[in-house]
Amino acid sequence: MLQWKQMWQGKYALLINGARRVGKSTLVEEFAKKEYKSYILIDFSKTSKQINELFEDMMDLDYFFIRLQTLFNVVLHPRESVIVFDEVQHQPLARQAIKHLVKDGRYDYIETGSLISIRKNVQDILIPSEEKCMTLHPMDLDEFYWAVGNDTTPMQMRQVFEMNRPMGDAVHRRWMRDLRLYMLIGGMPQAVDAYLQYNNLQYVDEVKRDILNLYDVDFNKIDPSGRASLIMKNIPAQLTGNASRYMFSTVMEGKRKSGIHTLVSEMKESGAVTLAYHSNDPQVGLGQMKSLDAYKLYLADTGLFVTLAFYDKSFTENIIYQKLLSDKLEANLGYVYENLVAQMLRAAGNELFYYTFPAENGNKNYEVDFLLSRGSKIVPIEVKSSGYKAHKSLDAFCEKFSSRIGKRILLYTKDFQKDGATLCVPIYFTALL
Repeated sequence: MLQWKQMWQGKYALLINGARRVGKSTLVEEFAKKEYKSYILIDFSKTSKQINELFEDMMDLDYFFIRLQTLFNVVLHPRESVIVFDEVQHQPLARQAIKHLVKDGRYDYIETGSLISIRKNVQDILIPSEEKCMTLHPMDLDEFYWAVGNDTTPMQMRQVFEMNRPMGDAVHRRWMRDLRLYMLIGGMPQAVDAYLQYNNLQYVDEVKRDILNLYDVDFNKIDPSGRASLIMKNIPAQLTGNASRYMFSTVMEGKRKSGIHTLVSEMKESGAVTLAYHSNDPQVGLGQMKSLDAYKLYLADTGLFVTLAFYDKSFTENIIYQKLLSDKLEANLGYVYENLVAQMLRAAGNELFYYTFPAENGNKNYEVDFLLSRGSKIVPIEVKSSGYKAHKSLDAFCEKFSSRIGKRILLYTKDFQKDGATLCVPIYFTALL
């Protein structure tokens, strides 16, 4: 956001999109307070008819700004003030006005909203080209450390990762304990705040259930037939089933499946879920070879995923909390780590891809969990929820595409080591890959 302010001040508005309850409004208001002499925040989810009517006629901007300052009792200062359009999807005319407001050049402008709602509410308006778009993800591991008052560990992790050397049992155990706590709480600001206030994971779980209920309501607005809600609620079951893609046939029984890929695309735009596409031909241009019909779905926040996995049970019956806290997560719960890796890679700016292919005997498939493009090579990643470092799928993949492979990485729960050509990397280093 600072980079936008310094490089594009007065030339582009900033549009921040992201899932509900991810902290967009709070972040923007804090930024406005710290970086500007004054600001006006218009929350279009609850604004008055009087303010909405201002955007119906933007011919006289002098009158528009006078009215705005009067209604909010705020003095705006040329080039030192910002106007925030919060939840801009509720007022498409305000978004259309960005073109004229930016051209006028007196103030800066920031918009927030859910991408799916923003795209749906643009009929009959001119979409401004004067926008720089950013996506706000749930808090990553570094941000979680900062929230709990630990500024040193993220810096130490970077230094250790660059050395590619083990840190020893004491440090590794501590960092894994921190990671497991992050997995249980997640990166939604309300959940983190509940943990900081009460130090009680049951309170945290209740907050996460409220957020999931909100997503459920939103998805039923997207698709009143309930398919979107069903798709989201079955993500944990789909991952534990080890299928090579999300199998809609097992979820949609009795419901029509037409238009399902469009619906999933809308769910992705909501920011609540993340997609990993199957790569039809793994090479550097992964996005050009992705399958639009074969993909896996993850929750954008692993804390929400942990709650969703036992959504129909009470907090005390959610065995993921018990097993992770005691460091005894069984193999059949390893999909929690897979969701975590998806979240961490996505928050670090990576698009997600994976690859499956038949084993030599034809009785099963090999699967490489994630693929990254780095320089002129691809980096295959296999995820293990334990310290067991077997990597048959990774070996078979690297043999099949040997000329295309850069680093080959096994993410697991033990300390750093090398196993032949494979780097066995502690899972807390995922975002640094």
